[in-house]
Amino acid sequence: MNAILLNLLLFLLAFTWRISPITQTPHSPKQTTVQQQQAVQGAWQLASGATQFTEIPEGATAIASFEDGYFTVAYFDKDNKKFIGTFGGTYTSENGKLTQKLEWNTLDSTTVGATNSFSYTLKNGQLQLKGNGQGNSIKQTWTKAAGRNTSSPLTGTWRITGRAGEDGTINPMRRGPRKTLKILSGNRFQWIAFNPETKQFSGTGGGTYTAENGKYTENIEFFSRDSSRVGANLTFDFEVKDGKWHHSGQSSTGKAINEVWEREYGKL
Repeated sequence: MNAILLNLLLFLLAFTWRISPITQTPHSPKQTTVQQQQAVQGAWQLASGATQFTEIPEGATAIASFEDGYFTVAYFDKDNKKFIGTFGGTYTSENGKLTQKLEWNTLDSTTVGATNSFSYTLKNGQLQLKGNGQGNSIKQTWTKAAGRNTSSPLTGTWRITGRAGEDGTINPMRRGPRKTLKILSGNRFQWIAFNPETKQFSGTGGGTYTAENGKYTENIEFFSRDSSRVGANLTFDFEVKDGKWHHSGQSSTGKAINEVWEREYGKL
């Protein structure tokens, strides 16, 4: 009798397994790549290791930001109101490999268009990079300057696509090789104006920002064109509508501005 019950139990278990198998949904390569891209997203501050392209003096800061396939690195001395340099472009991060293609570099314009690859690890909230950049051995440790601000509607990379004329009408800007980007990551921002085809660099500025209740405020920590603007706080009206960032107010020179920015996604 016990043998009969045992056989019946085994039969029921086998039948249940056939009609309701346990399955696992594997991560697709695309999903894995997105997760790896998100792992390095955010704003980072150099904690140790030599800087690329130039040495920076004691007391200076190196900030790297990664958003929407674009990255930027800025060197500056906030206390002395000194802008040292910036470089950046597009990037991918996958399987422990960070690949960057330069679209601007104020420290060495001949490197624009070049691609660098580094191995990277994320451990205890630190980003560790190893590799060679234009022949220089790089070993760096970065710590989060600010986490990715998922509550900010402006987190990401934006490109200016329209500007108001004297009559107040927004005029679309013709899309060409020249770009003006603004990368907002964590609580940090940096705008960059450049042309990767001619390797011309027109200017940059950056610092920290807040965006809430329709007000966007910048605290300027570096400015390539005019160091006297460092320390200024500028507040603008902002609205994100139909995926477009409407930005209006007064510039650091007191000039009225009314601009439209749209999300930009970098590709190698």
